[in-house]
Amino acid sequence: IMETRVCQNCKKEFVVDAQDFAFYQKINVPPPTFCPECRLIRRLAFRNERFLHNQTCARCGKEIISVFPKRSRLTVYCSPCWWSDEWDGLEYGADYDPSRPFLEQVRELFQKVPVMNLFGLYTTLVNSDYTNMVSYLKNCYLATYCDFSENILYGSFIENSKDSADNLMLSKSELCYGCTHVTKCYRAFFSADSEESHDIYFSKDLVGCSYCFGSVNLRNKKYYIYNEPHTKEEFDAFLANANLGSASAVEAYTAKAKEFWSKFPRKYYHGRHNVDVSGDYILNSKNVRDSFIVTGAEDSRFCAFVDSAGKGKMTDAYDFINFGLTSSLLYEVFQAGDQVSKILFSWLAVTNCREIEYSMFSVGSKNLFGSVGLKKREYCILNTQYTKEEYEKLRARIVEDMNQNPYTDKGGHIYKYGEFFPPEMSPFGYNETTAQEFFPLTKEKALSQNYSWGEAEEKNYKTTLAAADLPDHIKDAADAMVGETIECAHKQTCNDQCSLAFRIIPQELEFYRKMNLPLPRYCPNCRHFQRIAQRNTIHLYDRRCRCAGEKSDGGIYDNAVTHSPHALTEHCPNTFRTAYAPEREDIVYCEACYNAEVA
Repeated sequence: IMETRVCQNCKKEFVVDAQDFAFYQKINVPPPTFCPECRLIRRLAFRNERFLHNQTCARCGKEIISVFPKRSRLTVYCSPCWWSDEWDGLEYGADYDPSRPFLEQVRELFQKVPVMNLFGLYTTLVNSDYTNMVSYLKNCYLATYCDFSENILYGSFIENSKDSADNLMLSKSELCYGCTHVTKCYRAFFSADSEESHDIYFSKDLVGCSYCFGSVNLRNKKYYIYNEPHTKEEFDAFLANANLGSASAVEAYTAKAKEFWSKFPRKYYHGRHNVDVSGDYILNSKNVRDSFIVTGAEDSRFCAFVDSAGKGKMTDAYDFINFGLTSSLLYEVFQAGDQVSKILFSWLAVTNCREIEYSMFSVGSKNLFGSVGLKKREYCILNTQYTKEEYEKLRARIVEDMNQNPYTDKGGHIYKYGEFFPPEMSPFGYNETTAQEFFPLTKEKALSQNYSWGEAEEKNYKTTLAAADLPDHIKDAADAMVGETIECAHKQTCNDQCSLAFRIIPQELEFYRKMNLPLPRYCPNCRHFQRIAQRNTIHLYDRRCRCAGEKSDGGIYDNAVTHSPHALTEHCPNTFRTAYAPEREDIVYCEACYNAEVA
């Protein structure tokens, strides 16, 4: 069975295949009416990972930071108050009104029930207040989606790492700076897509390497400079004269490295230890299709940001983002994991949740429908308690009513049973969410598509130092730098959500001095987007291997060996789906041709 449908949002055609239909039948939901990309954007529009706002706990009155801005008009509790047993979500219970669309009633409930200020296990945090979507951290600052780490400054997608700053997708690593997608590395600087390596600089796609500078596609090599072998003495002399404490030198090396990397082939996707997968940045997974940044999943599709942390896989999930540890039967869900099953059209369900639909912030609960902020509850609709029989009868009626009297958003999109929450229910501006990172829009474009836009809160500060006036070398950075308010070099002229100004905190300055690294010239937001630029996008494209026999297409790269099964004079016939867009000039090889060159 295969069916071609037209997305009710972007009006493009998309295909629902036999595996898709089998999954929808398993969980008893209708096929989607939005295409996979529009469904992803819809969920991402609820994911505010990095934008923090000043708030006041509505229960204890404590001044706090929160992902929820004041303009959202939500009731925000600090984490200790929200997780305490001193309040009960049932006190906000409402009766179902069959004369009104159900999602309209869920939206009203969401506006009343308290929400936690930040996402994460606050009891596992030590001196790590300015963090979000985290657990088990010590001495971390502005680190997000980060777990089991210590002394992490500025970064996202980080786990089991320590003593590092300004990284994206860092795992089991130490003393790293300015890296993207690095695993089991020690002393990696301005590098990407590398594993089990140490003392590498401005390098890409290294495995088992050490003491490499500006190199790419190396395996188990030592003392290489721009892919050329050197003696230990030659490498040490080069590094001693590299002047890495200088901002201008680092900028020059970065530009040279990127130019050098572009002349070498890349595997069509990032991933290892997989069986039958498609997407990018996939690890230890099986039968996972069209997914992005996934570790430890099986029999899933259209998923992103899944990390089982090696403690339990996610299975049978479609259209899911964020977490996924020991979970199954997830569909159209944002944030769920830790022994959960059959979570549908919901935002955050954790710790032994079962049979949750159209609900938000559910903890240890079962059989919830359209409820918000319930902990260890069962058989509730709109936060009202029912018997099992009453619940099942009313739930069936609401599902029927949702199909007969659906919610219609400002753009005219119809939300019958089976769709995730409409983006207009999100408490965040589009530009504050992960949607902006992968599908960037201008303010005008976002508003025209009926998304909200988060205006920057007024800051009562004056910059005291321009980025251009910072000392070029870290050895000239005085202790007084900690007290400066530095104007970002972008001055909000970029599209990177520039915060205009930033400060250097004491442990940050200590780190730069210890590692002989220059002071940053850009605010944390701009630095984050610079790292994102090193990561592939979430789009997938049909492409053909660029191995043309003796050389790559265009003759940029000379192949070192013959790539079986095609002859040296033949073009590789292999095709694949890849996140490398066709208009990009990357030399993208199939796995066989790539492995022949680097293995």
